[in-house]
Amino acid sequence: MLAAIPFPQISPEIFSIDLFGFELALRWYALSYIVGILIGWRIVVTAVKRPVLWRESTAPMTPQLVEDLLTWVIFGVIIGGRLGFVAFYQPSYYAANPQDIPKVWQGGMAFHGGFAGVVAVAIYFCRRHKIPMLSLADCLAIATAPALFLGRVANFIKPELWGRQTDMPWGVVFPVAEAQDCGPLIEICARHPSQLYEAVLEGLILGAILLYLAFRRGAFKRPGLLTGVFFAGYGAARFLVEFFRQPDAQFISPGNPLGLALHLDGYGLTMGQLLSIPMILIGLWLVARSQRP
Repeated sequence: MLAAIPFPQISPEIFSIDLFGFELALRWYALSYIVGILIGWRIVVTAVKRPVLWRESTAPMTPQLVEDLLTWVIFGVIIGGRLGFVAFYQPSYYAANPQDIPKVWQGGMAFHGGFAGVVAVAIYFCRRHKIPMLSLADCLAIATAPALFLGRVANFIKPELWGRQTDMPWGVVFPVAEAQDCGPLIEICARHPSQLYEAVLEGLILGAILLYLAFRRGAFKRPGLLTGVFFAGYGAARFLVEFFRQPDAQFISPGNPLGLALHLDGYGLTMGQLLSIPMILIGLWLVARSQRP
């Protein structure tokens, strides 16, 4: 390793208060979700207040309904994201320690699980208020990127979900990274800052594309287009970053140093890549479907 960037000394806690012996702390991880969801809410409110953006100049929701949806989305993200992490990434640990499942403040949220949770609440919300499903999905698509960006930055600050070992000059020496492929000298093992790769690809770039299509190219008039672009874009970005991201410990073994979840004749895929393939395919199908007259 010729060069590396020391990990910046940023506390994962913004502040903590001791109230009658009980410590109340605000962490970057929690703040990222709160701020990201609020930004997404404002983006959607702005969109529904501009009828010209929609087919037949009629928005599918009122601003008040968007506020109601916000509450359901928060529950969907938290419950789905946590259960997804438990089921996809550490089922053995949580089967033995079920009391730790609700401890979301300790970290451990899966995007694909949060996505499933949002889908579930969105279906219920659409049926209850008679809102076209694809139009609501398009609203959620443009609202998601800010939370993704902030969430990945929070992953970096925590730090967690770091990348594989690298000799590139922008490699970061994470102070708590386990020596799964570094050898005994953990302090000199630099890794890809894969959290920041995802923040740029999933948050900034994909988010900018979605906003441009929504507010400049009339994408809301083709229900499902924004949803398809989001699915395909996120899936492709996550699939790519998995080549640089350190796999989860439970998938790593002496015979499987790359942490592959699926092996096929010498080739394999990580769990993140396996979960991203259906998203890419569904996204491409939605984009094609949206082009029909």
